[in-house]
Amino acid sequence: MAEDVLRESDSLIVTELDHLGRNKRNIMQQIRQLNDRGIRIMVLELPTTLTDLSKMENNMAKLMLETINNMMLELYASMAEAELHKKEKRQREGSETKRLRGEWGDYGWPVTMCQENFNQAFQRVISNEITPTELRKDLKMTHATFYRYRKKAIEQNIE
Repeated sequence: MAEDVLRESDSLIVTELDHLGRNKRNIMQQIRQLNDRGIRIMVLELPTTLTDLSKMENNMAKLMLETINNMMLELYASMAEAELHKKEKRQREGSETKRLRGEWGDYGWPVTMCQENFNQAFQRVISNEITPTELRKDLKMTHATFYRYRKKAIEQNIE
């Protein structure tokens, strides 16, 4: 999106720095690319980025604030990546705990219906009593769910 919409001298406002990428390297690369194109980045959680340094007349103060901004961006990008790693670690630990307790079967989306019941209903499609779309609507299934069940039914060679 940034390549298509943003132009030189535009400002990009993000609420949090981790919205710019998946990890520190990716975030910093995105920041460099935007800066190279003359696009100002403002991060709401980082107040030092909200000051427009281009209008400062004191070059030494401007240089110091740019340095502080760059250091803060690096720090926040590192913190965002560390938070992501902690979240992933907690997810892995939670999944492993569920597996060890024998609750892994409950993980994920609930089953819409028993495959055998679907196979019986699908017989109506095979015998041309009803169209697949009509059956899908009767069973109140989404398109993807219906065709996933249909695929299993065909693999089981129902006739």
